[in-house]
Amino acid sequence: MAVKFKDYYQTLGVDRKATDKEIKAAYRKLARQHHPDANKGNKASEEKFKELAEAYEVLKDPEKRQRYDRLGANYKAGSEFRPPPDFGGGFTFDFGNLGDLGKGGGSFSDFFDMLFGNMGAGGGFSQTTGATGKPATGGPQPRRSKALDQEADIELTIEELAKGSTRTLQITGPNTKPKTLEVKIPSGVRPGSKVRVSGEGAKMNGAGGDLYLRVKLKPHPYFSIEGDNLISNLTLSPAQAVLGVETTVNTLNGPVKIGVPAGSQHGRLLRLRGKGLPKLKGGTSGDQLVRVKIVVPVNPSDAEKKIYEQLAKIESEKLP
Repeated sequence: MAVKFKDYYQTLGVDRKATDKEIKAAYRKLARQHHPDANKGNKASEEKFKELAEAYEVLKDPEKRQRYDRLGANYKAGSEFRPPPDFGGGFTFDFGNLGDLGKGGGSFSDFFDMLFGNMGAGGGFSQTTGATGKPATGGPQPRRSKALDQEADIELTIEELAKGSTRTLQITGPNTKPKTLEVKIPSGVRPGSKVRVSGEGAKMNGAGGDLYLRVKLKPHPYFSIEGDNLISNLTLSPAQAVLGVETTVNTLNGPVKIGVPAGSQHGRLLRLRGKGLPKLKGGTSGDQLVRVKIVVPVNPSDAEKKIYEQLAKIESEKLP
């Protein structure tokens, strides 16, 4: 099947070298202008809104944008398009019953389907657990349109990543009343991941999208993250580092005692197994790595100075 090639950059009015920020700004501006709620009964605006959503769906995603850009200058707006042999399917969905989307009645065009894989029966989709922790159930489902998905940032503490959390959010759509949502954040999410809130995206003509919350990390006074591991610092004096010491360090589950071996060097990592972050799908938790930091006294007392002078003399006598 040959269809009309769509120039998504032209649809959004941006240059092909536009940044992600420029693409997002252009989409938001035009989407507000052509949103169906602001243009009741205007079919032209409705179609334009669909085109904008489709274009943004591709250009906001680095992988899909790169794939689209591979078409290069050989395809121009208005020309007949057939996907190259290496542009097979592979476009997948992560929620529910798609109904008749992708069969001519949905929000994506035939061009989109040919480029990224058909979205109808056999197009490939799966059920996943969203932020509420409840998977999609059988029976009739609202029509699902990925083009109507919305994204927002949510800042979580390390404790919330580890133990989960319930957040109350307020969302407001065009010409709609504010809506309050109680969202359950599952234990084990990581910075950069997305938590899906089913059915809380944009809605149009009986189809709706999901709300995706991009997880960002709130700075912590004690811990940092490295994969599944937590990193913390332990400050020692030179004497403690040389002689070794038993001390207490904080963990997510409260303070624990550890023994610092004699002769520990600055930067040494002491491992507390299983004291890191839990994994989203269960299994062994990460570790806590305690980094040794040796700090010399800035204003030593007279007694300390005398001891350090004696130590310096001993060390100089050991030199060849």
